[in-house]
Amino acid sequence: MAAASTSTSDDQTSRPSHDTDVPLDISVLKEIARKGLVDALNSVNGAKTLVLDPSLAGPLGLVTEVALLKHHGVDKMFWLEPGPLSSTTTNIVYLCRPLIKWIKIIADQIKRHGRDGQKHLYTLLLVPRTSTLVTRILEEEGVLGDVTISSYNLQFIPLADDVLSLENEAAFKELWVDGDETVLFNSMQALVSLQKLYGSFPRIVGKGDYAAKLAHLLTRHNHGQGGSAAGKVASEKLDSLIILDRRVDMISPLLTQLTYAGLMDELIGFKNSHIEVPVSLLNASNAPPTAPAAGPSTSPSTGVAVPASLTKEKKKKHHLSTATDPLLAELQDLNFSAVGRRLNQTARRLDEDYKLRHKAETVSQLKDFVGRLGGLQSEHQSLRLHTGLSELLVPHTRTEEFNKSLEIQQNLLASYDVNNQISAIEDLISQGADMQVVIRLLCLASITTGGIKAKTLENIKRELLQAYGYNYLPLLLSLSSPPLAVLLPTPLPPSAPPELAATAKYPFTSLRKSLRLLIEDNEIEELENDISYVYSGWAPISVRLVQCVAQKGGVLSNPAEKEKKAGEEGDARKAREGGVGRVQAHPIVGWKGFEDTIASIPGETVDIVQSLPGGPEGGVAAISTLMLPREQSTTTVVFFLGGCTYTEIAALRWVGRQNKGRKFLIATTGIVSGKSMVESIAGISNASGGTKEAGL
Repeated sequence: MAAASTSTSDDQTSRPSHDTDVPLDISVLKEIARKGLVDALNSVNGAKTLVLDPSLAGPLGLVTEVALLKHHGVDKMFWLEPGPLSSTTTNIVYLCRPLIKWIKIIADQIKRHGRDGQKHLYTLLLVPRTSTLVTRILEEEGVLGDVTISSYNLQFIPLADDVLSLENEAAFKELWVDGDETVLFNSMQALVSLQKLYGSFPRIVGKGDYAAKLAHLLTRHNHGQGGSAAGKVASEKLDSLIILDRRVDMISPLLTQLTYAGLMDELIGFKNSHIEVPVSLLNASNAPPTAPAAGPSTSPSTGVAVPASLTKEKKKKHHLSTATDPLLAELQDLNFSAVGRRLNQTARRLDEDYKLRHKAETVSQLKDFVGRLGGLQSEHQSLRLHTGLSELLVPHTRTEEFNKSLEIQQNLLASYDVNNQISAIEDLISQGADMQVVIRLLCLASITTGGIKAKTLENIKRELLQAYGYNYLPLLLSLSSPPLAVLLPTPLPPSAPPELAATAKYPFTSLRKSLRLLIEDNEIEELENDISYVYSGWAPISVRLVQCVAQKGGVLSNPAEKEKKAGEEGDARKAREGGVGRVQAHPIVGWKGFEDTIASIPGETVDIVQSLPGGPEGGVAAISTLMLPREQSTTTVVFFLGGCTYTEIAALRWVGRQNKGRKFLIATTGIVSGKSMVESIAGISNASGGTKEAGL
């Protein structure tokens, strides 16, 4: 097993792709979302007060800005929260998700206005669609006749060129704790919208019970009530849809993410592509950088301390995306140990570029430098920001709790000395470790070992409740009950329901071997060229499942080894043309070759070939094209039902760089981490808010 430090090479795993294949343009989805909001606001004439569900502030900030809202009549914005609402405009527009708690608050505010003699016109915009339940509640509260109910169909939001998200942070809890399947229908509608833009998916592959439900919803919609696909055309750009429900791989989110973006999400909070950073890191500085200013090397041998001013400084929300930040694309998927080295390289290069101004002897040379100055300053500011963020992250990665947690995780993944790992988790409880860290380790131990001894588990639960509070009892009950059931005793009690017994049989040990999940110390060179770099030696099961469909050779062996062998055999041309382990993408043929492995994982298996006609320009039917290599590059959509992590996104990007002729478009109900999932189940809210007047 790889060492418990965040170690890997940055030379190959995160090298930018120089592929000439053009990725699918998904920017139109942002414009659709923006136009939908504008149309919804314009349906209410005149000035209006916008009352906003706090959980929607982040998603809306990705598709619009305050200036646009004001341009379309929004006078003031307030958070939707209990208590009186004071509005100077006749029109009040509520924008929220169709949840009972919000509707009751809205009804109360309308009744308050009635008692106070205030006259307003109320419009309720529900995201993403209207609900009969909302109408029923408003009717029971006696205010249905006062409200105009409509919807704002907010669907996929582009977070990056290759990432789409519904930004529904509660999707996992709704499905696996509350049993609320609304997110399935919303996901289906979003995927249908994707098909309207790019054509229907010729093949739908999936794993998991909820993945199967979503796949059948989608195919039923595609074929209509009559069972035919009339009017539906097979996509020329999309070759398949792979649906994975989160329950199929709970191990990945439970582990500590070791990529730069993943660690930011774990330790600082990276939500809706926004992060809260010290104000000084956002202030522009015109001084040219020097190499030492590149920030710390994050290897354990260095002793960099975070400036006290950074930790105590006032924080400001900052939109961090590859579109606005020149360095993020280079850094986000790197294992954190490589970030300091990359920052140092960038600082040295910028320093050399700035020195060119001294070498400018002619007007033409000076003009050329001035033309590049804006880009240099932008990159310099980005370097300064990421150096500061790295300095904030480093101390966290050196704490005893962080490293002990990593050690326990990696020993559990290797099935090494399990009893001692359970004891180590108990020690963390007695030391007052973060609650979510302890819960994640316990769930990981349960999944990887097939359950924790019943008496031991009861003792640990008692210790947990005494240490952190009995308000976490519902959390423990949810983790131990179907359909989630990730914290189980062994043996199961005789009274356990059959579905619990089925869930408990997660084939961890056999999957570790058949999917090549664990890279040992003696294979460290292979680790540097495999998706397992994201966890310093562990390959995310979810991404290995994607490889089972779209890169079968990558599951059995390392694609990068092919380039190495080609070089050793003197086939330099093949190595040059192939790039770093790049091979021609094979046709999508479902789970073929891995049927037994996939069948061993609890949950339904999906493989549907849609009988769709070819494109408008003729050509063979979709079912035939699936078996043939396509001349043009195609895109495989991978949809994570219940959320995915930044680390899984990094691993999928690595898989994409190994293929010629296939791009991956990652779609998800939301970005999650083990921390956010545990806090969501526990009912700990991290929504924006806290002040009455709102802003995006």
